[in-house]
Amino acid sequence: MEPGLTIRDLDTDVGQLADLAALFVRVWGTGPAGPPISTDLLRSFTHAGAAVTAAYDATGEICGGAVAIRSGPDSLYSLIAGVRPGESDRGTGSALKHHQRRWALARGFTSISWTFDPLVARNARFNLVKLGATAGEYSVNFYGPMTDAINAGDESDRLTARWQLDSPTAEACSRGEFAEVVLPAREPDRTGPPGPDGEPLTRVHQQQIWVRMPRDILGIRAADPGLAAAWRRDVRAALGAAFADGYVATGVSRDSWYRLERPGRT
Repeated sequence: MEPGLTIRDLDTDVGQLADLAALFVRVWGTGPAGPPISTDLLRSFTHAGAAVTAAYDATGEICGGAVAIRSGPDSLYSLIAGVRPGESDRGTGSALKHHQRRWALARGFTSISWTFDPLVARNARFNLVKLGATAGEYSVNFYGPMTDAINAGDESDRLTARWQLDSPTAEACSRGEFAEVVLPAREPDRTGPPGPDGEPLTRVHQQQIWVRMPRDILGIRAADPGLAAAWRRDVRAALGAAFADGYVATGVSRDSWYRLERPGRT
């Protein structure tokens, strides 16, 4: 954890909750629908016993936050989590999620789920490698049209991450012990059709399917929306077909390949 970083569970202090709502606006921007989550809604969540968490840097300024609500007898659903722009390589997001894990386990919850954009490689790798979650559910245009600064102009496809909090993998990740995911160097058993850049989008190595995504979809979306839409279409088809065949995404390589396996097989 970054030196000086503090994680706090928020409760009745409306000023702190307002700071958290303002942070989420900084992260996602705002559109006609308003801020990603409002102060009054955050207060309602804390009153209902939800996990509303904020991170503060060494100067005491808020730099991250997360909200999770109960979704079942032993499960939580993470509604939103984000860190201040420029904070992504400082460990704030990891500290927030592992605090969320400890909060959940202390109250008898053993899993947390949330959605993420399958084309944002950094987030996918964080979820599936550094936290040890898996993903096997693809939702097309999950939120419908979005107007915030990050998602505007693209369809809101989402993968559902499922984090088994009491698994050996999650426990190891909580200690910073995670296994790197590396695309096999040997020739694949077969390759799929080309992606938008002309290079193979999928590779099959024995019992594993590998699906490639762009390294910087946000940059592509800003520079060439048509190319971004092509990546959305092709990755949607590849992941959707693999999930329908019983595969689950269990990792992401540094060069932006999803690793998919059938549960119980490697």
